[in-house]
Amino acid sequence: MTLSKLSLRNAKRQARDYLVYFATVVMAAALLYSFNGLVFSREIRQLSEKMDTLPLVIVLASIVVVCVFGWLVSYVTGFMLSRRSRELGTYILIGLTNRQVARLFFLENLSVGGMALALGLVLGGLLYQIFRAILFTMFVLPYHFAFALSLPAAGLTLLYFALIYLRALQKSQKRIRKMKIYGLIYFDRKNEGIVIQGGKKRRWIFTFSIVLGVAGTILLTAGTLVIGLIGAGCLIASLFGFFLSFASGVPAFFGKRPALKYQGANLLVFRTLASKLATMGTVMAVISMIFTATLIAEGSGLVINGISRGRAAENSCFDLYFGIEGTEQDPGPYLDYIAENIPVEKSVLYQIYLDTLPRIRDYVSSRAVYYHYNYNQDPILRWSDYAALRSIAGYPAAVPEPGRYLIHCMTYLEEPLRACGQPLTFGDVTLMPGSIYTEHFSQNFGVGNGYGYILVVPDEAAEALAVHHLAYAAQTSRPVSAAQYDALAGIAAREYDKQRNPSGYGFVTTKANEDAQAAVLTSLTVFPLFYLALALTMTAATILTIQQLSETDRYRRQFALLRKLGMARQEMARALGRQFAIYYAMPAAAPVLIAVPFILHMAQAPEPGIMTGINSPGCIVAISLGIFFLIYAIYILLAYTSLKRNVLPEL
Repeated sequence: MTLSKLSLRNAKRQARDYLVYFATVVMAAALLYSFNGLVFSREIRQLSEKMDTLPLVIVLASIVVVCVFGWLVSYVTGFMLSRRSRELGTYILIGLTNRQVARLFFLENLSVGGMALALGLVLGGLLYQIFRAILFTMFVLPYHFAFALSLPAAGLTLLYFALIYLRALQKSQKRIRKMKIYGLIYFDRKNEGIVIQGGKKRRWIFTFSIVLGVAGTILLTAGTLVIGLIGAGCLIASLFGFFLSFASGVPAFFGKRPALKYQGANLLVFRTLASKLATMGTVMAVISMIFTATLIAEGSGLVINGISRGRAAENSCFDLYFGIEGTEQDPGPYLDYIAENIPVEKSVLYQIYLDTLPRIRDYVSSRAVYYHYNYNQDPILRWSDYAALRSIAGYPAAVPEPGRYLIHCMTYLEEPLRACGQPLTFGDVTLMPGSIYTEHFSQNFGVGNGYGYILVVPDEAAEALAVHHLAYAAQTSRPVSAAQYDALAGIAAREYDKQRNPSGYGFVTTKANEDAQAAVLTSLTVFPLFYLALALTMTAATILTIQQLSETDRYRRQFALLRKLGMARQEMARALGRQFAIYYAMPAAAPVLIAVPFILHMAQAPEPGIMTGINSPGCIVAISLGIFFLIYAIYILLAYTSLKRNVLPEL
């Protein structure tokens, strides 16, 4: 049999025996190709002028992803070399040279990589269409399926794979060429070993690693970059200290507790776990770091998406809106441009007034996190203007309530305001609190409809009040274009500059512009972060799963012996399940404890009222954990199903 035929046969066997690894490499190729497709897509860059930076962002993210997948391929290649070292040593014994064996190993791994790349390009084409459809939907553009192979994207993916595989295989080739027959045959017996031997030293390091982990988590959420980096360093040291001391501490723990050691299947479960951790404590620490980075990347992406979507939703309730601070600002230039260039169906020009005292503001400030911005008194809106604004925004008509004032506020202020019984007096008219409305109402900037809330009173009650700013809202027959928005923003800048001592400013917002800004921010940050998070999760889970599946033969012999000794198959299945649960939970527990406080802290950083609903801090944490554990569970289920089928003896 020639080396080529032997390499092909071994490649097929390798793809079958390491199916999880092969599927992960296929998915890696698909991810790289699909995101490379975004890099070279002209139509994606034409979605917005700010999308020109998307290729650079994706290339930077891809460099990190290539490094991550490169580590995976290098690790698994070295792992397979150790597992097949006796086979390769036997080839030398029967007459092959080290150079020929190295070439054989190189060709079979290169064949596996080539097959994975070919399948990945096909799957990547479908993934690219999914990403393309998502982007078109975010920019509110029609999508048409158009499957085609992008040669530049395929070429860049091929370059990435060449760098990944050639580097890993070159390292293995060099090792095989230098190794003697004895070293190659017994290479599989080389383990990481127990790093920390002394019991006192082990306990001290274990305790100190826990303290470091708590301190690092606190520092990571402190808010400043330098302190955050110190916290990250503490966490890295904590993870390594924990896994290295834990791996060497399991035998000592059960050695001092013989009753617990021989209770049920504890001896089987924890002896196997101790053996596993003793050979991969450092790898467990690295995987735990990867899982931490994964959860933080997912949570950060969801927080950024929540901030952009929350702000866009609040600021884009009207197709077109502008506000001009002060009482002597001239809306003429704005209105002239709108009349000539933008088709308006409904519009209203109105004023926002200020009450004489900040009674509601003081009440809200004492019961909620509230920043009044530049409203020193309570903002007031006339009833007729409010009714017109609700019609323009497409909201149901509000019902007037004689003798009462209405409140329109952001959702985070609804609960404290419902308990407010503060009466308002305008001249000889006293109004009591009435209904509260919480739809989006442009209440998140200084010249909006109040900041967080506004009080709606009868028209005559507002006549004697001071004016805070002038505002205009319109419903248009078609979306305001980017060029029209830029022209209005230019008018605002020119009008501001005309004032020698400007007392205020003009602010322009449009629904189309806010939605586009949110879409751009999501594309430039959320896509790359989730791209990176998926690559990290797949890499770490694959290494854990390969480590477990590589023990199939040993587990089979172990459970066959236990069967002869009288252990029931159901009890063996429970022991295997417990072992699996502990093995997969250990590298994931610390990341959850670290990432959850960090994500919560990050989600609570924006201004109040933005992170609500599905974007609330609690929901973001739940979604981040859900996405992570969904992918993680797929690998766990594959490994458990395979081992249970191949390891447990039949009745």
